[in-house]
Amino acid sequence: MKVAKFGGSSLCNAAQVKKIADIMKSDSERRIAVVSAPGKRSTGDTKVTDMLIALHANHTAGLPVEEIITDIIGRFAAMVDELGLEHQLLENYEGILRSHLANINEKKRLLDALKSCGEDFNAQLVSAYLNKIGVDATYMCPGDAGIMVTDEPSNALLLPESYARLEKLKDAGQVVVIPGFFGYSKSGQIVTFPRGGSDITGAIVARAVNASLYENFTDVSFIYSADPSRIRSPHKIEEITYREMRELSYAGFGVFHDEALEPVYKQNIPIMIRNTNAPEIEGTKIVAEREYTPSMPVIGISCDEGFTSLTMNKYLMNREVGFTRRLLQIMEDHDLSYEHIPSGIDNLSIILRSKQFEGNDKLAAVIADIEDTLETESIHIENDLVLIIIVGEGMKHHIGIATKTTVALSENDINISMINQGASEISMMFAVAQKDAQKALHAIYYNYFDES
Repeated sequence: MKVAKFGGSSLCNAAQVKKIADIMKSDSERRIAVVSAPGKRSTGDTKVTDMLIALHANHTAGLPVEEIITDIIGRFAAMVDELGLEHQLLENYEGILRSHLANINEKKRLLDALKSCGEDFNAQLVSAYLNKIGVDATYMCPGDAGIMVTDEPSNALLLPESYARLEKLKDAGQVVVIPGFFGYSKSGQIVTFPRGGSDITGAIVARAVNASLYENFTDVSFIYSADPSRIRSPHKIEEITYREMRELSYAGFGVFHDEALEPVYKQNIPIMIRNTNAPEIEGTKIVAEREYTPSMPVIGISCDEGFTSLTMNKYLMNREVGFTRRLLQIMEDHDLSYEHIPSGIDNLSIILRSKQFEGNDKLAAVIADIEDTLETESIHIENDLVLIIIVGEGMKHHIGIATKTTVALSENDINISMINQGASEISMMFAVAQKDAQKALHAIYYNYFDES
């Protein structure tokens, strides 16, 4: 059994829906489809999810909503008409939207309910079209499928008992179409996953049914060794491990959401990235283990922007028991998560995403707490940092990765603010100034991959 997840670009209009229907019909092992909300049809277009968020904003602000509702239903109406489906679908969709607006008073709950409609409506539409072309299919809402989640709006976490409920999908006699992105709490509330939620749903379902393959259909055939918008014609990756993909996804690779790896990773279910517009191409495969090529110790290089570092200096810091624990307690008290903590004997740096400090002089409050609690001699703040992450299973078997990288940066007059290597030895982080980001990425990339 294969589980296929289709992203927003794969479902943005009727022509794309026909493609995914053909994909499902072409392989009898594809028994479950997880679908996203319709994405952009062209540059400048609006995703349906964004339209639903705008509907929520207008409603909660007391502004008119009729035009937005008309636009949302219009997006689906164009698909329903071209696919030759019954207009009853559209009447149902509008009824659901108006019911949510009329009956859900809590703002966060309403936002989750409205956001879920993009995926939910699309799943019903895809199921109806599959049946129209002769594929025996059924729409199944996440609650009926068994996706039970925690109750924090927009931050759903799967409850472990969901897997036993979802396992029954293996015995379904039809193709099952499930909307991604959301589940139901025990109290019956609609709760959405964080960003990348449809990827998460697909991975959960694939694990539950112990799929032989989890296919993630998008608008590219491969994951590349660097962002194609930053590096011209980057090297395509044919096979990559979960660990490597996790490192790259965390650091800005947008093809596959990093949290979606966890369910399939635990069951060693391989993932195939495929292109809806070229389904015959076997794209990048994500696996538990792979053979590495000694001549290519690095598989990918990512660049992620928007970081701040706090460097604390204190003589004999290394002998002060509990220093790091108290620092982390300060971070927790201010609801901050960190990315890296490089250290020396008398200094320690902590790197955080800058957006966490937005508003209310939060950075100043954190600094004051550090000075008061840890009695540091000085604190140096560096903003506008970029993290360049080098990833590869072969790095732990290869001598000179750090030297080769630092030489490349030095030859291009790029100052390194910080270096950190993970204990797994499959990744290395270099922090540089925002102004040097593109130059640094080029210098490092072409040090490992042939420019041709």
